[in-house]
Amino acid sequence: MEGQPQGPPNPAGMENGTEPCGEERASEAQETTVTEGAAKIAFPSANEVFYNPVQEFNRDLTCAVITEFARIQLGAKGIQIKVPGEKDVQKVVVDLSEQEEEKAELKKGANLAPGDQPRTAAVGEICEEGLRVLEGLAASGLRSIRFAREVPGLQSVVANDASARAVDLMCRNVQLNAVAHLVHPRQADARMLMYQHQRASERFDVIDLDPYGSPAPFLDAAVQAVSEGGLLCVTCTDMAVLAGNSGETCYSKYGAMALKSRACHEMALRIVLHSLDLRANCYQRFVVPLLSVSADFYVRVFVRVFTGQAKVKASASKQALVFQCVGCGTFHLQRLGKASGASGGRVKFSAACGPPIGPECEHCGQRHQLGGPLWAEPIHDLDFVGRVLQAVSTNPGRFHTSERIRGVLSVITEELPDVPLYYTLDQLSSTIRCSTPSLLQLRSALLHAGFRVSLSHACKNAVKTDAPSSALWDIMRCWEKECPVKRERLSEASPAFRILSVEPRLQANFAVRDDANPSSRQRGLKRFQANPEANWGPRPRARPGGKAAGEAMEERRRLHQNKRKEPAEDPVQRAARLKTFPCKRFKEGTCQRGDQCCYSHSPPAPEDTAAAASPDHPKTSYQNPPGSGVAAGPGVD
Repeated sequence: MEGQPQGPPNPAGMENGTEPCGEERASEAQETTVTEGAAKIAFPSANEVFYNPVQEFNRDLTCAVITEFARIQLGAKGIQIKVPGEKDVQKVVVDLSEQEEEKAELKKGANLAPGDQPRTAAVGEICEEGLRVLEGLAASGLRSIRFAREVPGLQSVVANDASARAVDLMCRNVQLNAVAHLVHPRQADARMLMYQHQRASERFDVIDLDPYGSPAPFLDAAVQAVSEGGLLCVTCTDMAVLAGNSGETCYSKYGAMALKSRACHEMALRIVLHSLDLRANCYQRFVVPLLSVSADFYVRVFVRVFTGQAKVKASASKQALVFQCVGCGTFHLQRLGKASGASGGRVKFSAACGPPIGPECEHCGQRHQLGGPLWAEPIHDLDFVGRVLQAVSTNPGRFHTSERIRGVLSVITEELPDVPLYYTLDQLSSTIRCSTPSLLQLRSALLHAGFRVSLSHACKNAVKTDAPSSALWDIMRCWEKECPVKRERLSEASPAFRILSVEPRLQANFAVRDDANPSSRQRGLKRFQANPEANWGPRPRARPGGKAAGEAMEERRRLHQNKRKEPAEDPVQRAARLKTFPCKRFKEGTCQRGDQCCYSHSPPAPEDTAAAASPDHPKTSYQNPPGSGVAAGPGVD
């Protein structure tokens, strides 16, 4: 990142529309130049336009995903994309759908006339049959400019923002990077802009939404403005809501109740997918997840949107409610709908039967909490994830965060796709108050018992398994026998006592197996990111005429830390404050502390005594004249 203050010329404010940037005017505030990927962006020193450098991983991953999506879409049309850094090799493109796969084969087998060359699409060039991209909340335009300079096969990129200051800055950055032929800045409300592109011929092939906070207000318009089979990329940074801190707020935004759970990050991904599919169903459309990532302080989902009334009927059977025990954390899923086969190869849809649990937890006897609905189907397309992983691995110099992308995608390819949610090592061991087994020991015990098990990219201690909860607790009971817990210290009503009071029916084998250690762990890939910098979380919202984000901002953050906790009082000030209160025991003649007493032993003034004895003076009031040195206050023993 570069940090030289600069003052490049600033174009005049732009009204709603796609007109080019106007005349340039001198910038009054100092600006900082930032280089990320192939883009070079100027930012004002004041917090007027939002930018967070920590989300470079988000932007790199988005460029990689859109590149593979363009390879699939254009490959079906016989167009080969050229990615900088990749070897010039003819690649066979296989699309995600069978119909488009057949089209690709037909294109591949077509006979070319002598001298004809296959059509290609390069970075920075306009492809007439390429992708039309919309970034609804572009801010400085960094993401759109990176698309234009790093992703081949684009027809146009619309960079939209409602802020006039952001659009001014966007125009200058577009000129700075020489991508005005591809990137078209607009100033408009993102929802209105997408609603204006509902017609099939005007829809966008890719829509990217990365708002400050929740994307809920934009989802309804987004599912209508994306083309058939188009790509919708959505970021959510309101993780406090999605992780269960405010269930009613989560319901108002996403139509689901979030629970406080160790698997809250994957639950957040599934809630967002449920919300997207629910909004798409209103227009006879449905979503197909390609990639869903939980990283740092946000979640990011990539889905394709299709239209089909018959497929929409199956959406209810893809959603589920979650019953989670408040004692031991055991969870059960209850599908909302049921899809079953009927005669003639038809599919019959009906209401599901349930619930899958009794009024009390079968393991600890505690009650259950109800969460959801959430997406219960796979949250990744492993074929597509493998394509992105291969492209990043063969061209590691393309992105600055390639190492992390490889690690995260490798863990995703190892996840069990048909097992929603997960447990964690510390959760299982802390519930029964025992020492924690190693990850390999627990994974080996599950494999020895005949169950499948995997990690999760959302949590480094995750245990994602298809084993029933009864088998999982039997394994933990067997582990407790090797590392005994002092039963006399456990309350009879505690979950630990009730779980350990039952003898295990399954004899666990904790001998470490070779296949218990996943490949990503053996290779030492960068799976989970360490804190990249101080104060690396969400940045403050951009405001017109915002204050400089320098030492003043850091001082403000320091002062706001622990603002709801009472600061420790200085001992000298506390002693002086307590001396202003009279000692009750001294007035009763029973205080034996003397000068060591922390309260005042000064006798009351004569006028105070006379006033207290007067019948006209209420006995309950205790008043001191000004300057007496004794302040009114409660006597404390």
